[in-house]
Amino acid sequence: MGKKLYISEKPSVAQEFARVLGISAKRQDGYMEGDDAIVTWCVGHLVTMSYPEAYDPAMKKWNLQTLPFLPKEFKYEVIPNVKKQFGIVAGLLNREDVDVIYVCTDSGREGEYIYRLVDQMAGVSKEKEKRRVWIDSQTEEEIKRGIREAKPLSAYDHLADAAYLRAKEDYLMGINFSRVLSLQYGRMVMDFKNDGKWVAISAGRVMTCVLGMVVRREREIRDFVKTPFYRLVASLDAGEGGVVESEWKAVEGSRFFGSPLLYKENGFREEKDAKALAEELMSEPPVTGQITELERKQEKKAPPLLFNLAELQNECARRFKISPEQTLNIVQELYEKKLVTYPRTDARVLSTAVAKEIAKNIGGLRGYEPLRAFAETILEQKSYQGLARTKYVNDKQITDHYAIIPTGQGLGALGGLNHTAAGVYDVIARRFLSIFYPAAVYQKVGMTVKIRGESFFSNTKVLKDPGYLQIAGVQDAKEEDTKLYEQLSKLKKGMELPVLGIQVKEGETSPPKRYNSGSLVLAMENAGQLIEDEELRAQIKGSGIGTSATRADIIAKLIGNGYLVLNKKTQIVTPGMTGEMVYDIVNYSIRSLLNPELTASWEKGLTYVAEGSITPEEYMEKLEGFVTRMTNGVKNANYQANIRQCFQRIAPYYKSRRS
Repeated sequence: MGKKLYISEKPSVAQEFARVLGISAKRQDGYMEGDDAIVTWCVGHLVTMSYPEAYDPAMKKWNLQTLPFLPKEFKYEVIPNVKKQFGIVAGLLNREDVDVIYVCTDSGREGEYIYRLVDQMAGVSKEKEKRRVWIDSQTEEEIKRGIREAKPLSAYDHLADAAYLRAKEDYLMGINFSRVLSLQYGRMVMDFKNDGKWVAISAGRVMTCVLGMVVRREREIRDFVKTPFYRLVASLDAGEGGVVESEWKAVEGSRFFGSPLLYKENGFREEKDAKALAEELMSEPPVTGQITELERKQEKKAPPLLFNLAELQNECARRFKISPEQTLNIVQELYEKKLVTYPRTDARVLSTAVAKEIAKNIGGLRGYEPLRAFAETILEQKSYQGLARTKYVNDKQITDHYAIIPTGQGLGALGGLNHTAAGVYDVIARRFLSIFYPAAVYQKVGMTVKIRGESFFSNTKVLKDPGYLQIAGVQDAKEEDTKLYEQLSKLKKGMELPVLGIQVKEGETSPPKRYNSGSLVLAMENAGQLIEDEELRAQIKGSGIGTSATRADIIAKLIGNGYLVLNKKTQIVTPGMTGEMVYDIVNYSIRSLLNPELTASWEKGLTYVAEGSITPEEYMEKLEGFVTRMTNGVKNANYQANIRQCFQRIAPYYKSRRS
């Protein structure tokens, strides 16, 4: 009987598989071997696509005549610094006594690609049985289940097709667009920067689109002109010391309804007009206002959906001021320590199968002291039993993996985490337990008061029952808010309230917000839309720009090459001068590369390939056509005069920043 070979993506994962498989033999050079099983590992990628000079040495020199570069067959090579490990893995894959290969690389498109390249370069026989282990966490039960239920590797051929195409797409766009733009406009950038350094312009399907999002936002902010406006706010005596702030609006019936003096219905363009109305309304005291509308209602706020990677990166940027790359590294560490489930996921819900076993995850959190009492309450009340019928479980919204949740295991590893990593775990655990608690309940009182024919509006909102918010660390309602609500509850329509005063408050219009590193990831996930509302984000479906596995890396690359600048304290992202110049060049020469919807459609196409809806040949034909048209378009056009004007417009801004 032959041996089974298990190949993982990283040494740490291989060690976990060896432990579960009961391989106690001494670790060999690059693998571990027991009586009937061998475990080995890649170290990330072992194989990569060859540079153009591997096809033709003349391609090492960048030349317009060699573009577009579209090889009929792509070449691959072993990465030099991991050649030794590749040799070990290739030898094991081809060992005669190995009759079954279990592919245990990360369960996703990139993990599939890592193994397939190794298999291809090692020339592994198609006759060997190969099975795919697909797991959602690294707990012992999940690893055993993954091995037990491993499907034939061929079941993932469509996913592998999408992985190969993604790499070819990035390669062809990167090589052709970067070279043609550099050859046409690189000297312009060098001359304008006046630093004597020739600039190789870096362009790509995803990175250039993300650069465009940040530059456009920055220019909107730069061109924004603040407009002041003036509001009227009345202080109303609700009795027993309760004071309600009510804002004036020029609704129908107001003498200012539709007036050109207004900036908006709740504010004047000129301070003098606002003051004149305030003085008129407060003349001849005492002044009272009559309650013309009064509405009391309860409002419920349900726990948010669970974290996918993008939502977690956004939360960690806001809370801990860490970059998406740092968040991914931390949650990967938590995953490898068996503390949480697979991190590179786009789903924010659980599967039906996981929901059936969810009590195990909750039960494990009784060992996590900060949330022990909450976990015990959930188990005692059995509030997890109806989970499958809630919005938190939906098999249709899961492609590869369900949302990131704590496994309830590996808690002994928490002591070895740094402060930030422990904080990230806490955030994930709190979000998870929240879904088993009831909605937060607010009491709202909406009131319209008329003062001498003019309408003033107020909305008072008080937290009545914190529900899940107590897990999120939100305090109960403030005592003064509760007292005010009690006073408002006594009011009735038609009552007259004393007006203590009317103030004129200056406001001003606000420019768009800059992206921070987390909100930029969310905007990428939503195909360029920065959607602030969490529930609304959950309703947006479809592929975004890049994937959960690549977005952090794309942002890091843009920062690394100086196209974007990251403020590490605030995580605010702004363009660098070179980034703005590249934006202007692309905007004239390959404008579609800046289009978030188009970039997202390429990603959607890869999803269709992975699903088997379209063939790799169909996708490749579309890709080669696009690369050819865009590359030839740059070669045959000359936008230097237009681009130089753009450079001149941004120069004063960066000059003032340097000084």
